[in-house]
Amino acid sequence: MIAVLGLFAGVAVGLVVRPVVPPGFEPYLPIAVVAALDAVFGGVRAMLDGIFDDRVFVVSFLSNVVVAALIVFLGDKLGVGSQLSTGVVVVLGIRIFSNAAAIRRHVFRA
Repeated sequence: MIAVLGLFAGVAVGLVVRPVVPPGFEPYLPIAVVAALDAVFGGVRAMLDGIFDDRVFVVSFLSNVVVAALIVFLGDKLGVGSQLSTGVVVVLGIRIFSNAAAIRRHVFRA
């Protein structure tokens, strides 16, 4: 319940404050959000499986975001940023849908 309240509080603060993303970070923000979603879905799956560990979740969350951003940064430096961005989104998307399917099977027993 605390996490849900924190989520709503964060969204409300974001809507009121309207933070501005520096132009240099704009290409990395969508990738970081997808990586964070992957970690969140993995955490929910682990919680439903009864193997959730908060340390593992925090490390997974941070490392997913950093590694995804570094891959996109490297792609930008090599001149293939859009291809690597697409690759990162595809891989993380597959993981998100895999975790979502496991969550669905666990919740609905189907």
